[in-house]
Amino acid sequence: MYDKISGLLMYGDLTESSILYQLGKAIDRLKDQTCNKTELIKDIHAISKRLLMLGTDYGFDKNLWHNYIAYYIITNENPFSLVTEKTDVKPGSVNYLVENDFKILKEIFDYDFSQVEKALGINCFSIFTNYQSVQKNKQMYNRNVSAKVQSLSEALEKARDEKEFFAAVTDFYKAYGVGMFGLNKAFRMAEDTSDGVKLIPISNMEEVRLDDLVGYDYQKKQLRDNTAAFVQGMPANNVLLFGDSGTGKSTSVKAIVNEYYDEGIRMIEIYKHQFRYLSTIISMIKNRNYKFIIYMDDLSFEEHEIEYKFLKAVIEGGVETRPDNILIYATSNRRHLIKETWNDRNDQDNLDDRHHSDTVEEKLSLVNRFGVTISFSKPLQKEYIHIVEELAKRQDLKMDEEELVAQAKIWEMEHGGLSGRTAKQFINHLLGGISN
Repeated sequence: MYDKISGLLMYGDLTESSILYQLGKAIDRLKDQTCNKTELIKDIHAISKRLLMLGTDYGFDKNLWHNYIAYYIITNENPFSLVTEKTDVKPGSVNYLVENDFKILKEIFDYDFSQVEKALGINCFSIFTNYQSVQKNKQMYNRNVSAKVQSLSEALEKARDEKEFFAAVTDFYKAYGVGMFGLNKAFRMAEDTSDGVKLIPISNMEEVRLDDLVGYDYQKKQLRDNTAAFVQGMPANNVLLFGDSGTGKSTSVKAIVNEYYDEGIRMIEIYKHQFRYLSTIISMIKNRNYKFIIYMDDLSFEEHEIEYKFLKAVIEGGVETRPDNILIYATSNRRHLIKETWNDRNDQDNLDDRHHSDTVEEKLSLVNRFGVTISFSKPLQKEYIHIVEELAKRQDLKMDEEELVAQAKIWEMEHGGLSGRTAKQFINHLLGGISN
């Protein structure tokens, strides 16, 4: 097998620790008459375990070998795959080289392991090429990755030759993209930046939709309209969702990503202490064929914090214009993101600041960099009760209406006041009591 792997050009950048590289090397050791078969079996079993672990991590099923090759093709970012996700494939010398790669990949994809099993007296290949996953818990793996990998795997199984194999892969790239951005919808920045800025996929993002948020119809429409314009390539604005806690600001952003994921929306969550890396992150994503929302949750700054300057620079744009495929969506409990004190308004106590009004203006101007500001206020008690009743209905909660309302009022007085979050927690409490 390794002689085939070594012939790959565009898709040949394998690390020595990769499953494909190690398995190819291991199988080729059978050609050596002096090979220690006991050690070889041990090595193949170790590689097989890694393949099974990959299948478990992503919820793969059926033929794990086919899933793995599909996963390798999907995640391989190279000049051909990166161009293909943005433009139609055109005839040329590069395509000839890639078609040769796909001829090799098809041979690897269709590799017959039966002779290896016979020579070594093992059956691990038969198991993972006909694997039945018992993992059904949707929270255990990233279903976006699982579904996409298995869809490509099944398409490649139907390919009769390398040309159909080529077509299946390029069709996938055009539909979904390549690499981690093609497979995942949300990311966060790795804390360790010693090797440079890295983005890590968020595998268990809540599958919430805007319609799951009861009320706030005008706010949801504002958010939908802006995001729809963004994905359609029309002018769109950065968005600040501000207001009381527990009213659905963060939920709305997650929901909008879920709703527009199939249209190319991706989200990168970044925290305040990481703002100095904003320019680096933007340079990583500006040329990709996706629309990125850089998400900042619970955004606010104390008087001594200066990270807001990095944010202002990115929003306004310095010498380099902010790319059209990037917007910033932020949530905050504050209307003005930078803490303002009474001292800011007292000229008598700011004699050392000769241009004090400019200083105040700088602190308050950050919010003006967001073209759309959406207010989420606490519901009135009548609205709170409506949220409770609607959530109870959606959960098919069987309870006397008067009793439900009475308990809901008691709950909000004891647990955080009037908010959608309090209502949801109350319903969870009731459901938990019923299940027990």
